[in-house]
Amino acid sequence: MTGDGRSPAAAFRESTPGSEVELAYAGFDTFLKSDPTDVEDVAGADAAVLGAPYDGSVSNRPGARYGPRAVRRASGWLAYLSGYKGGLTNMRTGKQVDFSSLDVVDCGDVPVFPTDLETTAESITAHVATVAEQGVMPVFIGGDHYCTFPAFRGFAEGSEHETVGLVQIDAHTDTAAESPVFGEHFHGSPTHHISESPHTDFEHVAQVGIRGYESPEFFEFAEETGLGLYTIRDVEERGVRDVVGDAIEHAAAETDAVYVTFDIDSVDPSVAPGTGTPEPGGLSASQALAVVETLGAHPAVGAADLMEVAPPYDPTDETANLAAYLLTTLLERQFAE
Repeated sequence: MTGDGRSPAAAFRESTPGSEVELAYAGFDTFLKSDPTDVEDVAGADAAVLGAPYDGSVSNRPGARYGPRAVRRASGWLAYLSGYKGGLTNMRTGKQVDFSSLDVVDCGDVPVFPTDLETTAESITAHVATVAEQGVMPVFIGGDHYCTFPAFRGFAEGSEHETVGLVQIDAHTDTAAESPVFGEHFHGSPTHHISESPHTDFEHVAQVGIRGYESPEFFEFAEETGLGLYTIRDVEERGVRDVVGDAIEHAAAETDAVYVTFDIDSVDPSVAPGTGTPEPGGLSASQALAVVETLGAHPAVGAADLMEVAPPYDPTDETANLAAYLLTTLLERQFAE
């Protein structure tokens, strides 16, 4: 101890300018360098981050189990910039933001069971519901996209909303009722299960950026069910902000809140190659940011996730970096303006 009762570490920090700034690659990997917090103690926060390092229900390449850690690590850069500059100017929106003023906590990863999808789903539902019960926005990082179904269920049950809309940003519709290979529960089926749940139906679901190939007669299916379907061609022809504006209004109509799910494979693989089922011709990075800028400003949004980041397929880490920017931008628009 020093003569005034301080520890040597405390004395050093107090006497050395810059020692209070944590570098992006130092310290603990929490989202935006936020405080690690037990899932039962988040009351009063704006948002609580949870991860699900699980990819046991993929149909193509595994690796999304490493997504939550990679996205958290990438978010450290934004926290570092804001911390040492005392805030930032968002040059895309013209808004001022200080990420240290965002009341975001990180609850770590929920327990997952690599060979037990059912128990993993129950774990996700319970932990997301616990956050929602406290009136806090769940922000969920996956993990493969099947995990969105139990997370959506947890938000609806915990918040006690009668009807919850869904905005899905994705390359694929994930509406398969069953696969002869993967069964009823895999990452091609979460939107089907969400629509079959007591909390919503296809009339309250909007999908943006769909491309590639889907089931035969899918446009007829969308029309019959009331699904709000906005393909990548719609985005190209109408502009991303107009399309997303229509999508959020579709999902918010006659619902109590909207859950946003963003599959990183909605972005073109030339920009975000770190994902399990890439499809050419997707959103640009600028379009993806415009998506979350638009969604984050809408008052109906009550929960969000970012799924399918698979770091092993992107040695540059740019996929995780974009994912961190997307979630941060959404939170900025929700709580910092």
